[in-house]
Amino acid sequence: MTREKLTEETGSWRALLDESAATIARILEDARRIAVIGIKAQPSDGPSYTVPEYMQRSGYDIVPVPIYFPDITEILGEPVHRSLDTVQPPADLVLLFRRSTDIARHVDEILSAKPRVVWMQLGIGHEAAAEQFARAGIKVIQNKCFLVELQRRGR
Repeated sequence: MTREKLTEETGSWRALLDESAATIARILEDARRIAVIGIKAQPSDGPSYTVPEYMQRSGYDIVPVPIYFPDITEILGEPVHRSLDTVQPPADLVLLFRRSTDIARHVDEILSAKPRVVWMQLGIGHEAAAEQFARAGIKVIQNKCFLVELQRRGR
């Protein structure tokens, strides 16, 4: 569903903050290419590796955008990007594995990339950033685990 259609149907940027089950199901169905900011380099690094790995096995095109690991050039068999600016074709969803206090530093980059959705993983939220994204026509999900939502829908 396009940004324009979402805001036309609802008339407000606040509608882009809707985290209903139907909205999440639609996002999971529509997303194809997902840039993962804060992805880690190996399974022992925890959910910031294992969640994108599961997503990739579920058919999503994962674009690794790590914050650390300057010498790593590939994660999950995909080339590493150091910024959303270099992701071509652009991602339609940006998944954030960053502390809530670090989200603000990614706002301009994400706004410039214009994904359809910004998803902040479980335990991550930033109301001011979420409002900025929504006002720019970007759907926002906060404090939800992508893997849990996929499994809840049998994927």
